Amino acid sequence: MFKAILLSKTDSGVDAQLTELDEAQLPEQNVTVRVEYSTLNYKDGLAITNKAPIVRQYPFVPGIDFAGTVEQSDDPNWKAGDKVILNGWGVGESHWGGYAEKARVKGEWLVPLPESLSSRQAMAIGTAGYTAMLCVMRLEALGVTPDKGEILVTGANGGVGSIAIAILAKLGYNVVASTGRVNEAEHLKALGATSVIDRAELSSQGKPLVKSRWAGAVDTVGSHTLANICASMNYGGVVTACGLAQGMDFPATVAPFILRGVTLAGVDSVYAPIETRIEAWKRLATDLDAGKLEAVSQEVALSEVIESANHIIEGKIRGRLIVKVA
Repeated sequence: MFKAILLSKTDSGVDAQLTELDEAQLPEQNVTVRVEYSTLNYKDGLAITNKAPIVRQYPFVPGIDFAGTVEQSDDPNWKAGDKVILNGWGVGESHWGGYAEKARVKGEWLVPLPESLSSRQAMAIGTAGYTAMLCVMRLEALGVTPDKGEILVTGANGGVGSIAIAILAKLGYNVVASTGRVNEAEHLKALGATSVIDRAELSSQGKPLVKSRWAGAVDTVGSHTLANICASMNYGGVVTACGLAQGMDFPATVAPFILRGVTLAGVDSVYAPIETRIEAWKRLATDLDAGKLEAVSQEVALSEVIESANHIIEGKIRGRLIVKVA
């Protein structure tokens, strides 16, 4: 038997409980992992609170990422004792996830834990940090170098935003943080932001084009915010879009793209190819200051996840929540 958070469908909605499961209840896949740490992401919060249809089959174990040790494997690429990370592939959405002391998954979904990272550090990074690294890699691939100008990061106090700031700052970029909690400006500057702006400057309906300012951007918000970012990019600037905290809509015009040559680059963390995943985790092990990572992280027990899920939906969580599972 092992502990897990189980979501069950009821007449009144979805019930989330910390319970015990038998290993025979795990899904049928070829690698069993003893989960040590997971994280609490916004998507996990939506799943547990049932604020959005993240989970469509019940009963279900949520948790979109985890780090741990292989316990048993029928995949030739993995053996008992291997340290692994999992992000994406529908885990925590359509396949049982990381909020359990054991998980059974496809071997092809796993990535080796870099030797310089512990399981806890990997989940301090988690899907949020991995997504942030994918955004940085996309900016680099599209020619956005530190000498090009300011980089805007929205949702700066969230998991993706805070780690994106830390990575970009270490790489020498001039980072401007956008947040609804400007009272936490000093915290964002400690991560590496050179200045902080109120998200209200970007969140309302704007004009098709405004004065150009940004060489690049990491946007976790979407909706009017993303449209206003595109409208204020420098000529040839690049916007990486990876979130929809404000909304899924994109009320923009083609003006920034045909008049300023702006690139809007979508970043997906769920189905990124294995080569990209391995490269991102290698980069995270070297391009992210461990001290700054600890500064944006706090740890909760598996028993505290359900309560914390409500807090993350209410916008009360700053930075990263690490879940100690084992």
